[in-house]
Amino acid sequence: MAEMIQSYTESTSEGRNQKLSKFQIAPVFFLLLLILGTYEYNSTSTSLKPSASNNYIQVQLLGVNDFHGQLNKYQSLSGTKAGGAEYLAAYLKQYKQETENTLLVHAGDMVGGSPPISSLFQDQPTIELLNLLNFDVGTLGNHEFDEGVNEMKRLIHGGFHEKTGTFPGSNTSYCSANVIDKKTGTPLLPPYVIKQINGINIGFIGVVTTETNQFVLPEIRKEVKIIDEVSAINQTVELLKEKGIKSIVVLAHVAAKSDLTGTNPSEDLAEMAPKIDDEVDVIFGGHNHKYANTEVDGKLIVQSYSYGKAFSQVKLSLDRHTKDIVKKKANIIVTSHHQIEPDEETITLLNKYKEKMDVYTNTIVGEVPEGFARKQNPNGESPLAQIVAESGRTAMESEIAFVHHGGIRASLKKGEITIEDLYTALPFNHSVVKLTLTGDQIKRALEQQWMEDKENILQTAGLTYNWNPDAPIGSRILVVKDLQGKELQPNKEYTIAVSNYLASGGDGFTVFKQGRLVESGPLVVSALKHYIQQKYPREVVLR
Repeated sequence: MAEMIQSYTESTSEGRNQKLSKFQIAPVFFLLLLILGTYEYNSTSTSLKPSASNNYIQVQLLGVNDFHGQLNKYQSLSGTKAGGAEYLAAYLKQYKQETENTLLVHAGDMVGGSPPISSLFQDQPTIELLNLLNFDVGTLGNHEFDEGVNEMKRLIHGGFHEKTGTFPGSNTSYCSANVIDKKTGTPLLPPYVIKQINGINIGFIGVVTTETNQFVLPEIRKEVKIIDEVSAINQTVELLKEKGIKSIVVLAHVAAKSDLTGTNPSEDLAEMAPKIDDEVDVIFGGHNHKYANTEVDGKLIVQSYSYGKAFSQVKLSLDRHTKDIVKKKANIIVTSHHQIEPDEETITLLNKYKEKMDVYTNTIVGEVPEGFARKQNPNGESPLAQIVAESGRTAMESEIAFVHHGGIRASLKKGEITIEDLYTALPFNHSVVKLTLTGDQIKRALEQQWMEDKENILQTAGLTYNWNPDAPIGSRILVVKDLQGKELQPNKEYTIAVSNYLASGGDGFTVFKQGRLVESGPLVVSALKHYIQQKYPREVVLR
């Protein structure tokens, strides 16, 4: 008789894959709740074949991170073309077919910052891909919050959207231990998911970087808070240990990095690993789009770049008697187009949405004589970001404009520019707003480009400034001038154009929250579209 694999998810009354908790828990008792383990879980099951080994069960975990809805976008990695949903799907299906007891997992940011084939349809096509591939467990990244908590829940549990109608939701079991609902003081989603393979329970814990607190819009910060990752992991480990679970995997949308040889582990996960309970065996990372395949403090840390150009293959040996992971190793597999044929089911899915979007996205808006690169030069300047700033300043008829580089995701190539090119470069639904700030506030906003050890250079239009890189943080800006060369006056008000994201203090630029709102404008992508149409109209050759 085939043994079973079971998945456990928490209950709430708000949708599919969730069930009601036995107790209503006040915020003050959240820590006590975690200690006592009063969450209750129901189970669903799917048959898996027993392992061939008598003493050990072999389990394969296939992991993806930071896909960002790149359904129809190809990448270059290690000298080969990689990525694209149809190739990623082909690899995952093949590896799953070749190995019994395989689970598919993801570490967040599967949606958000997506190209038009996904973003124009509220990222539902990407969730459909995950459903097609039967992803087992996932967690939240910061970009799952791009359009608010309710939209994040809708993509997971299903629901209605005015643009796309009713959507059934995700078949993946989501967990997130450190996203706390401010109303209840408890996790917004189940803190963990349990999968049972051949009688052994494997616990999965999800967390997202605390940096999310500064990335999301203020209305989201009113609903949820992101608590310390390590504390949330360790508290949830205690819950799992009370259930007798010794095989524990963390899905962490937290930055990781190592050399290709596995040496020199770095970034946040490497620092956190020694503080995380030793019952944790494997940590899947995400967020910074880097490579990681390393071990820190006995914990295997993996991360497979981004955009589906690679995935993590983790092989585990579980002891049948102790029910613990006794051996673990990982490979990062590049989704090279030369090694496999694309998956036909996925091609059918892509074609369904491609037909819907092509008429609109293939529209040519202009023709540029030279490309505009997203990449920043040593001074932090980006040609594309500069014209995005100028387009915002023009649209709002403001004196000055600021743009954060993180909102731009691709370069614009030389030649004809289409709607799809613009949405690929600017995939977020941010709008332009006009604020007033004093000269002193503008200077303080520029100082916020350097926060602790991080540098986040703003792109500007309508002003110039000099700065001293050797000066202390908070005192680096020497002088700020307008385009006429006049120094900005500390108490004089100036009109500025920024995205609603920056206006809300996004990316840590809290000074912009002090601005007085004058008016709201078009989407950032619409402002750029109009700017290119006016400045770089497509030449029509008469014959």
